[in-house]
Amino acid sequence: MEKNPKALWDNCLQLIKEIVKEQQFRTWFAPIAFENYDEDSRTLLVQVPSRYVYEYLEQYYVPLLCKVLFRVFGRDDIKLKYRIVVDKKHKLTIDEEGSEDVSIEQPQPQVGVNKSPSILDAAVPQDINPQLDHHKTFQSFIEGDSNKLPRTVGLSIAEHPGKSTFNPFFVYGPSGCGKTHLINAIGIKCKEMYPRKRVLYVSARLFQVQFTDATRRNTVNDFINFYQTIDVLIVDDIQEWATSPKTLDTFFHIFNHLFRNGKQIILASDRPPVDLQGMKDRLLTRFACGLIAELEKPNVQLCVDILNAKCRRDGLQIPEDVIQYIAQTANGSVRDLEGVVNSLLAYSVVYNSSIDMRLAERIIKRAVKVDNKPLTVDDIVEKVCGHYNVSQQHVFSKSRKRDYVLVRQISMYLAQKYTKMPASRIGQLIGGRDHSTVIHSCTTIEQRLKVDKAFNAELSSIENSFKLKK
Repeated sequence: MEKNPKALWDNCLQLIKEIVKEQQFRTWFAPIAFENYDEDSRTLLVQVPSRYVYEYLEQYYVPLLCKVLFRVFGRDDIKLKYRIVVDKKHKLTIDEEGSEDVSIEQPQPQVGVNKSPSILDAAVPQDINPQLDHHKTFQSFIEGDSNKLPRTVGLSIAEHPGKSTFNPFFVYGPSGCGKTHLINAIGIKCKEMYPRKRVLYVSARLFQVQFTDATRRNTVNDFINFYQTIDVLIVDDIQEWATSPKTLDTFFHIFNHLFRNGKQIILASDRPPVDLQGMKDRLLTRFACGLIAELEKPNVQLCVDILNAKCRRDGLQIPEDVIQYIAQTANGSVRDLEGVVNSLLAYSVVYNSSIDMRLAERIIKRAVKVDNKPLTVDDIVEKVCGHYNVSQQHVFSKSRKRDYVLVRQISMYLAQKYTKMPASRIGQLIGGRDHSTVIHSCTTIEQRLKVDKAFNAELSSIENSFKLKK
């Protein structure tokens, strides 16, 4: 090479600057720092400031990078490797390989994802695309009280597919609680342990589109035969079949074949089998013959853990009070949590600004639906005190009398449930406590609600009084 690798990389950046818009260059390319170039392996190592920048470059700019590297280095076999900063304070980094395919012209969808599976090559059984999202693993699925059972069972299934009593495995829960993440994690783990098994993830809607296409082409038998060769079949959002009797009948035959032959079936829905209106009993009884597990919305502490894990993974620094605020405000939805953090990260990168409570409040207002007439902490304390016939003065005091502590804890629990305030603010308004006291109170009440039906009824009565007020 006539020039040293650092100079060549600088030339690459200069060329990219002439091609992309100025804002794009400043945001995604200017922060990239040259590390070294290994002539023997033809590997160029560059440092990027966060995992978010790495993933964005890999998703949208691989074709451009490949063309520029070829033009400047004069070689078509340059491998790009990233050194990602994961902890700025302690200067911790991890290395990730870049895409190897230098001929990419556009971000590529997964091959065959919208085609009927009958066109796939059944002559090589292990050579199908499992259609799994490899970001959704057990390592990134944070465990908490609301998901411990499904996660534990899912890991057992991945290690012993079709060999346990957990077949079929039916997992249900509200939107955003992590169902899709969990069933993907099962598929990924199973494929890692048994590479030759035919693992397939498919959404109910895509299955229906494939079936409709097979009916139109008169290839329904091929469609059924393909699905009957799967070792681990994972179907998401099966509630969408409720009004599709022909799709359900076809799946019934596929289900029977797989079940009789000891193949693993994993199903996800937003409701339990008994609430799947429109589905025949013969199918519902089969769904229920294995294990039905509920994924609940994550509580505040699990939301905090999920946010902290995402921050570590993306190399993002978010103050503790902002973490608490997001966890309290995202309505127990993992999707909302991730969306808010991604927005915060994008704003901080593009505008080179620090993340604080003011920015978080702006993002939350746009990303999360907030009640138009929210309850205040004073409203909640008043109702709880009235229910237990305790004065607010005693609740705000330092007294550790059992009755006062209970009312104080319930008030904090309901405040975090019905207001959009961070724990630190709730604590200040209820006797000047700190955020850790609020978190402890919420956890205590949540644990008692799980085992005490009478206590459940009491809180329901209080919450109903909130609705009457509105």
